[in-house]
Amino acid sequence: MDYVIIVAGGKGLRMGGDIPKQFLPVGGRPVLMRTIERFRAYSSTLHIILVLPKAQQDYWQALCQEYQFAVDYQLADGGETRFHSVQNGLALVPDDAKGVVGVHDGVRPFVSIDVIGRCYEAARIHKAVIPVTPVIETLRHVSEGTKPRSDYRLVQTPQCFDIELLKAANRQPYCDGFTDDASVVEAYGHTITLVEGNRENIKLTTPFDLKIAEILV
Repeated sequence: MDYVIIVAGGKGLRMGGDIPKQFLPVGGRPVLMRTIERFRAYSSTLHIILVLPKAQQDYWQALCQEYQFAVDYQLADGGETRFHSVQNGLALVPDDAKGVVGVHDGVRPFVSIDVIGRCYEAARIHKAVIPVTPVIETLRHVSEGTKPRSDYRLVQTPQCFDIELLKAANRQPYCDGFTDDASVVEAYGHTITLVEGNRENIKLTTPFDLKIAEILV
């Protein structure tokens, strides 16, 4: 069986409001619901694990009742960092499970079904896969000057892995260099394979992102 761990621990500070960004409405529906529904649309059998801070879970349950949200999922408590949140989600995946587990940002509701499928299918072969898009604008290092953008890619989610591999990698001690799940797996010694993402798969972080999201809806 395949799994996805949807991590939604943001406080929404850069949005400038009191409501965590994953709960903000886009097109009349909370962002997090749109994200979960995208994965259910990809597969009716995918096992969905939602990771939320304990302090936000009552609010989320109230939203689910208000919007009559009925997609099946398991709930895990958020951790101190993203790394620890993913660990908590992985704890709900049986140790003897075979297949692929994806990790996705709860505030990326516009990942395409094609990209989700591409990541999961590539992970069955390569065991560690992330979606990326080309860098369009010129990059400049603050001290070293302009860098060739062709050497860089923007990293998205879902980042998909063989279940056994990700579980083993997440048994490593935490370090500050774990910026995403790919960095955890790389530190464990496994190569990451890149596949094509979709530009609409933006991470909603600022008020400007919400304006773009309303257009995309």
